[in-house]
Amino acid sequence: MTRLVSPHRPAPPAPAAPDTTSGAKTPAPGTAPQAAPRPGHAAAWAELVRLPALFTVPGDTLAGVAAAGRTPGARALLPVGSSLCLYAAGMVLNDWADRDEDAVERPHRPLPSGRVRPAAAFAAACGLTGAGLLFAARAGRPALAVAAPLAATVWAYDLALKHTPAGPAAMAAARALDLLMGAAAAGDTKAAAPSAALLGCHTLAVTAVSRRETTGGSAAAALAALAATGVLTRLVIRGRTRLPAGRRAAAAPGLPGSTPGGARPTPAGAVTAALAAAYAATAGRPYFHAALNPSPPLTQRAVGGGIRATVPLQAALAARSGAPVTSLLIAALAPAGRAFARRRAMRKVSIT
Repeated sequence: MTRLVSPHRPAPPAPAAPDTTSGAKTPAPGTAPQAAPRPGHAAAWAELVRLPALFTVPGDTLAGVAAAGRTPGARALLPVGSSLCLYAAGMVLNDWADRDEDAVERPHRPLPSGRVRPAAAFAAACGLTGAGLLFAARAGRPALAVAAPLAATVWAYDLALKHTPAGPAAMAAARALDLLMGAAAAGDTKAAAPSAALLGCHTLAVTAVSRRETTGGSAAAALAALAATGVLTRLVIRGRTRLPAGRRAAAAPGLPGSTPGGARPTPAGAVTAALAAAYAATAGRPYFHAALNPSPPLTQRAVGGGIRATVPLQAALAARSGAPVTSLLIAALAPAGRAFARRRAMRKVSIT
């Protein structure tokens, strides 16, 4: 309320009084005012889009490109850009849809804390979705044909399916479609179907564990995720990917680099095994702890471990597709993401 004062004499300074709207106190005379959180601050937006978790996204499309038998070039940046935009849109929309629930369970997050306005968050989700579809359209009609249902799945999950039994399946479908978008941009979605299925199964397990991460998880869900991690690790190492036509011809008996019976060359097999082991270790240990004690902290740690394990899984899928260089490029995203998350401004950013 505006304070009226005499035009001839200034009003005496008012004593400090509690601010009933924010819980803060008005600074007393002579003291420096404390800076209030600014709506739209960059750190708040970084937390809203889960900036460190964005490093788990490019590997989806790069693994899809590898499964299609292509080497990622400048054109691969288009599906990667689409993937990043749609993932960020999903994160923002997730918090917009859960803003009332987060006001009780996670009041520190950007929307319930007032650092980002709900209207701005919803507008950002719309804009990021549009940008993702535009990047996919520039990558070609096949990529857009996958990106459109991917965007629809993201919105359906956040607005309607998240708290239903169909929620984990929807999230798994989104990750699988993300990988297929990279393969579509490279021209061969059929060859990428096995990799998409494995990535989708991993995402299904992580999402199932995350269902009650703030109130206490389920030991059964953590055990199931642990078992799924073991099965996926074995399938990645032992399973055979249908190679694209060019790679099948190169692997024909008698050609340089081929092995009897079309077996995977030893170096590629070693890279695949090492990355699969890294995936199993990253996801398995926190799942095991959450199975023993499904408390909120350990369940949240299990979800974070499952999300971080996505990167070595993507890299292993690229290696088993015969693209060890691409797999190492994907694997490099993991330490980069961890280093970024350790930056002082990012320490409070939740990966989930």
